[in-house]
Amino acid sequence: MPVLEIIGWVGSAVIVWSMMQQRILRLRVINLVGCLIQVVYNGALEVWPVVALNVVLAGVQIFNLYRLLRTRHSPAEYAVLRVDPAGEYLHHLLALHRADIQRFTPSYRQASPHQEAYLIVRGEETVGYVLLHDAGDGVAQVDLDYVIEKYRNFTPGEFVFHSSDVLREAGYRKVVTAPGMREPYYAKIGFSQTGDRYELALTS
Repeated sequence: MPVLEIIGWVGSAVIVWSMMQQRILRLRVINLVGCLIQVVYNGALEVWPVVALNVVLAGVQIFNLYRLLRTRHSPAEYAVLRVDPAGEYLHHLLALHRADIQRFTPSYRQASPHQEAYLIVRGEETVGYVLLHDAGDGVAQVDLDYVIEKYRNFTPGEFVFHSSDVLREAGYRKVVTAPGMREPYYAKIGFSQTGDRYELALTS
């Protein structure tokens, strides 16, 4: 098989693979790579309409990537809503994501009326939620910090811990995570590791 034909097949395979991704950032990056490969392949064959199509698609992905990365830490894009830990909507989310929750936070069992629950929303979409309880002495103990797979390349939990004032206004001075959480992202948003936990001092 000629090298040029292999390049064409690889480009097509990359685009198909991109459409199978659940994480929005990964989808856009892989799709962009596939479009660029198709630009090279069809340019070599001088199939200019297909080249133009893939140039436009690559431009769309670059624009969307820029917008995603520019707003990933923007409080204007996300809101934090405190909800009833015994509420039906939260329990629906917990049941919906039960298997995934056990994979990332195996120590988590179930919501308790003694916990505090915060939803992280982007527009009309709930992208994650944080459940915690008062451990005393101004310490908020995180019991569950979950983000749906689509937004897992981002760190929306930071809007509970940093960008909103919900925890400081509740009187907390420090946040401590649950032990043994898998694939933790806390070091990226200012937490310090202590054993198998992460801690963050809340500043005014």
